[in-house]
Amino acid sequence: MRLLILCILVGLTASVGTAVAPAGVLPKNSAEQFELAFWNSIKDSKQASDYEAYLQAYPKGRFAALARARLQQLKAAPQAQAPPQQPAPAPAPAPAPAKPEQAKTAPPPRQDKVPAKPTEKARPPPAPAAAPAPGPAGSVATIKDCDACPVMVALSPRPFTMGSNDSDPSERPAHKVALHTPFAIGKYEVTVGQWRQCVRASVCPAMPSLGNVPDNLPMRDVSWDEAQLYLKWLSTVSGKPYRLPTEAEWEYAARGGTATRYWWGDQMKGGNSSCEGCGEPWNAEHPPPVGSFTANPFGLNDMNGSVWEWVQDCWHSTYKGAPDDGSAWVGGTCQARVIRGGSWRENGSYMLSTTRFKYDASVRQSQNGFRVARSLE
Repeated sequence: MRLLILCILVGLTASVGTAVAPAGVLPKNSAEQFELAFWNSIKDSKQASDYEAYLQAYPKGRFAALARARLQQLKAAPQAQAPPQQPAPAPAPAPAPAKPEQAKTAPPPRQDKVPAKPTEKARPPPAPAAAPAPGPAGSVATIKDCDACPVMVALSPRPFTMGSNDSDPSERPAHKVALHTPFAIGKYEVTVGQWRQCVRASVCPAMPSLGNVPDNLPMRDVSWDEAQLYLKWLSTVSGKPYRLPTEAEWEYAARGGTATRYWWGDQMKGGNSSCEGCGEPWNAEHPPPVGSFTANPFGLNDMNGSVWEWVQDCWHSTYKGAPDDGSAWVGGTCQARVIRGGSWRENGSYMLSTTRFKYDASVRQSQNGFRVARSLE
């Protein structure tokens, strides 16, 4: 979601010889700027669903006629044969993350199940193992509640500073947040394969855009409302109260215990996130498989780039009045919900741990996905 005003501001500042710090997304609190951001994010897309999403949100928008024309062209064009589907195993917990400068772009390793040894006498099934207790901040303990459940990382939260006074106005003011409740958050974004299990259960909608997309790509083109369907289904299957992370939980997890602009430091470095110009693997049409880039210090992958991620909170244009305990901020109108983290289509300036934006809760967009969370108390 690029805003032209970002380029203009950077150009003007550079022209007067002032040093320019990398900027995050710059949403202005006006309908015109949000519409422009929406259009800029899809204007080169080859997905009909992107233009349908724009027309749903802005049926009389500035680019409505162009959107309809491109939509008609895409629907009239012969469909290229999709590559055969190559199902991939569910992502397995990755080893301890390498230092950023040693990061390698490889998909998560396969985890093969070891068959149990045969026994002479039948034994009662063992009691379910208790979920690992979250250790101190920075430790990595993984949880998998059921066969269909995403792998999660258990975190024991600590107070941290959320937001920034040096970037986008929506990220201000930087403020202390004291998270008190341990929680678990998805190690990876929800994948296409995991979503398909919900589709087979006749709960989640079957997206036409999925086609023969491999199972290990992050699920995208899903609205906030549709993400709730998946969470309710997963809660029923697992018996655990799944939800989206709160915005504060998301940023705490994304920072990985750091206080720098990115979890790897204050300067943008390639090889740490899936974004345009940030290193391989990269494809203009879709994000890479989950876990293709190194995990952050909390053992979480793809918090920066890949796909924008829905969180629980309603949109507020600043942090003035935000909860200081890490709970979801749901006061006021909730037609627009917060998305975090940027996507593979944005450049490195969107990869800051503080980058945030908004989207209509009922609108699908091909860059939007999510990861799961649940409280551990």
